[in-house]
Amino acid sequence: MIPREVFKKIKKIQITTSRMVTDVFAGQYQSVFKGKGMEFYEVREYFPGDEIRAIDWNVTARMGRPFVKKFVEERELSVVLLLDASASCDFGSVKQLKKQLATELCSLLAFSAIKNNDKVGLLIFTDKIEKFIPPRKGVRHVLRVIREAIYHKAQSRGTDISLALEYLNRVMKRKSIVFLISDFLDKDFKKTISISNKRHDVVAVTITDPRESELPDVGIIEITDAEKGESLLIDSSDPHLRRMYKKEATSEARQREHLLRSAGVDNIYIRTDTAYTKELIKFFRMRERRQS
Repeated sequence: MIPREVFKKIKKIQITTSRMVTDVFAGQYQSVFKGKGMEFYEVREYFPGDEIRAIDWNVTARMGRPFVKKFVEERELSVVLLLDASASCDFGSVKQLKKQLATELCSLLAFSAIKNNDKVGLLIFTDKIEKFIPPRKGVRHVLRVIREAIYHKAQSRGTDISLALEYLNRVMKRKSIVFLISDFLDKDFKKTISISNKRHDVVAVTITDPRESELPDVGIIEITDAEKGESLLIDSSDPHLRRMYKKEATSEARQREHLLRSAGVDNIYIRTDTAYTKELIKFFRMRERRQS
């Protein structure tokens, strides 16, 4: 039984994101994420005018008369949402937690997909595979995906992006659109994400909070590593400390950008203190220009 407050959250997210899909993203999604090309449909007898290249020589030899392969355009796609549920995503200093923002993005992408008659799946991960929902169609299925994204209680605290991608590669044999939604507080996943991006179309959605890149000047504060459970008292009024904190955060962000770029993975950069619509539209337009 879903608690009343969770049901209200699901309904609110459904209303908000459905409106955004209708007004803004549906057409852009369809123009960017197209079908896989042509797929085999059937074999039929050869008719004068058919291309010689289309002849199925095996069937022709077996039947004693010429047959050709018929192909149709394959429009249907599978979209898989890889959702990071590690402890570091349970943080937010402004409007909402990174986890809440990630859930809203899942909803928006899922409704964009089903409006285009695509399938949607969900893989929730930490440093373990927490839950996998295979891609399916329909509003009821999407509501289940949203419910799991909101209601899921993580069994572990860490992050293992490579593990999630390796699992994805095992369970999804056909090429899919993969949105990897995470704060990317992990290392050594370049090889795995490069392999995954060759099999699928992987898009990184990086969610950050302003306090992760810059400290406020508020005196003595406690900083906690959510995934390791380690805490440290620091004096945030020290300007040298604030500069070093910002320098380290900037360096990590650049390393992450370089890793994703070298793996050929597009990155949508989302912050908890700003509207994400601008960044999503920027991503769709960039993809459209690349394909034109």
